[in-house]
Formats: sequence, C-alpha cells, structure tokens
Amino acid sequence: MTIHADLHHVIYALSDALDLVGVDDVAHGKRVGIMAAECARTEGLTEGEASFLFDLGMLHDIGVSSTCTHCHLVEEFDWEGSQIHCEVGHALLASFVPLAAMALPVRYHHTRWDALPADLPSDVARRANRIYLADRVDALAAPFYADNTLLLNTEGIRNSIAGHAGSYFAPDLVEVFMAASRTEAFWLMLEPRSIQACLLDQLARAEPFPASMDDLRRLAGIFARIVDAKSPFTAEHSLGVARLARFLAERLGVPAENCDKLEIAGLLHDLGKLRVPDEILDKPGRLDSRERRIINTHSFETYQILRNIDGFEDIARWAAYHHEEPDGSGYPFHLKGDTLSLEARILRVADIFQAMVQNRPYRQGLSVPEVSSFMHELADKGRIDAEVTAMLLTDTAWAIEVARPVFPPLPAAGRIPESAPQV
Repeated sequence: MTIHADLHHVIYALSDALDLVGVDDVAHGKRVGIMAAECARTEGLTEGEASFLFDLGMLHDIGVSSTCTHCHLVEEFDWEGSQIHCEVGHALLASFVPLAAMALPVRYHHTRWDALPADLPSDVARRANRIYLADRVDALAAPFYADNTLLLNTEGIRNSIAGHAGSYFAPDLVEVFMAASRTEAFWLMLEPRSIQACLLDQLARAEPFPASMDDLRRLAGIFARIVDAKSPFTAEHSLGVARLARFLAERLGVPAENCDKLEIAGLLHDLGKLRVPDEILDKPGRLDSRERRIINTHSFETYQILRNIDGFEDIARWAAYHHEEPDGSGYPFHLKGDTLSLEARILRVADIFQAMVQNRPYRQGLSVPEVSSFMHELADKGRIDAEVTAMLLTDTAWAIEVARPVFPPLPAAGRIPESAPQV
C-alpha cells in the first residue's frame, strides 16, 4: 500500500512552510500567486496558464529561509542581495521534473525587464516579470495589511508600479495590472479569508496529479534543504535525520511502507523552524526562556502544515512528535510513551543523535564514546526509547556515517551577504 496524495495538494500545503518565513506575515506567496493569476485572466490567457502562474507565485520564494532576507524583500523595492534566493530557488526546482518549468522564471523573478537576457525565451521572461510585478505590489501593500488600510492606499501602489513601466516591468504587463487592479475585489482577494477560498477554488480547477512515492520523497527533500539552509548550525540536519530514521526502522522490522513514510517525516520534521527568527536559531549559546518558548512552537507548526495533506496522516504525527518524551515531559502535546508509535520514537532518537554527531560551526560533533555515553544516559532517564537506542548503539560508528550529511550543500539560501546592511 502506498500514499495516495495529489501533488497539487502537497505543494499547496507545503507552500505554507515558505510563508512561515514571514513570521508575522504568513501569506506573501499566496498573495503573489493570486495576483499573477488574476492578471493572467484579465489578459485573456488560458486557465492552464493562470493556474501555472498561481503555483509559480506560491513557490517563487522557495529559495528564502532567512527571516532577515524576507524583511529585505518586503521592506525594500529593490535590494542588491535579492538574486541569491533566486539562484537557490532555480537550483531546487530544476532538479524536480514536475516543477522544472518553474525554475527559470524563479531564477529571473527579481531581474528588471530591461535587464533580462536577450536570449531568454519570451514565455519565461513574461512569467518571471509578471511574478516580479505581483511580488513588488505585495511589498508595497505590506504596511497596510495589519491596520486594514489597504483600500485607502491602492492608488499609491498602482501609481508606483506604473512609474516603473519599461524599466522594472514590461509596459504591457503594467497595463494589464492596472486594468485588473482597478476593482476593489482584486485587493479584497488578498485578505486572509479570501486567500483560503482562492486556494480551494484553484484546487478544484487543477487537473488531478497523483504523486508517486518517489515524487513525494524528492519534494520532501527539496523542502528539507530549504529548512536546513536556514541556519549554518543546522545545515543538512533533516537529511541526516531522515537517513538515520530509515536505517533504524529497517533494522527494527518496520514495514516497508512505513519506512518510506518515516523517511519523508524525517525530511519534513523541522518545517516549523522556518518561522523561528534567524537570531534565535543562530544563537550558539543557551536560549533564554522567551527564546525557548518560541523555538518550542516549531513542531506544532510542522503538524499544522502536514496534517492538511490527504495521505500524510501518519507522517504528520510522527514529524510533530519528535520532541515528545516517554515520560510526558516533551512538547508540544506532552504525550507519554504508551501513546507514541515505534516510528515516532525512532524519529526522536534519530533527531537527537544526528544533532549530537553533526559538526557545527561552534563545535565538533561528538565522538563514538561521547555520543554512546550521552544516548545511554538519555535512555536510562527515560527521555528516549531504550529499544531504539540499543539498536542505534549496536554499531555507533556506522550510525554516525549514516547520520552525517552526504549531499552537496546549496548556496546560503537567501541569507544576507556580509556586505549587506543588517535589518
């Protein structure tokens, strides 16, 4: 038996993870997708193209995991560091066949119309520039969402976009935007309630796209790399956890289907960390009580994203429970050992072990004797499952090899270059 999931549904749900990077503004990608699709319909393009642009808008910032970068992108009309996340997004999407057509538009979605390469295919150039236009509209609108004054400021936004026709944006695309945005409905669709309705409408329009297990694993791997690139302290952590969790599950006799699902849960278990501010994740010292409460929300955020995907019921639970402890003192649900499945207990052990053996910028990973002693101590205290720990430590050196990353790293995913001003 395999997971029965629609790729559109999975992508829409995982786009929530990208929106978490905004911390207090969690719908940027969806608003860009809505505006791009509405402009396409105003222009008279096919519904298939409007749907493509909707998806492209949702995923256009797939290369951003830094909260500081997100601030630059929504607070400044143009920024010299904006190309970094475009390059990362291109690299991620080009490697996944079902979304490969989005790779080049994402690569150029922060390139001015008058600076696009002359040999870029016209459809790619127009898709990229349409997303750039909608993206900048949302950046200009950002100050007005919180206090519900957007409708009072739409003319200023429209005039600003019109002033960039021929330079930043194709003149005819600006004309289409001006026609589409003259109605109040265009702007009211960007409100939270309307966004959810638009998502449901778009899902209803989309052609079914059953996802294979390989598709799901590859897509989960893309999002794992986004999460892992958020901090130099956690680079490729999710990839190592997924490998180790599968390794342990197979040796503990977990059915093959659940091994597949557990690997995906390992890849996605830290999705919620995208909403944690950079300065907390990057802090090398002990977190204070406020910082700890903030970071402790991440496993519930992961659950909120994954629970909305049909077929991901087990994956959502196992991923969300990776900080639950057998005695009930974990978080966020405070579940006890007898309510935690073997797969959830495996993922917790894999998560802790990988973090301990991974080399971090501020310390080397623990040696075989050190990590063996540490894991034994946790098991003796009842904080991790003893059976899983015993299996792990039957060959600690090999487990370390499995847990340490083996994938080539991406460029810093949209992080601020050292020369750039800090927010």
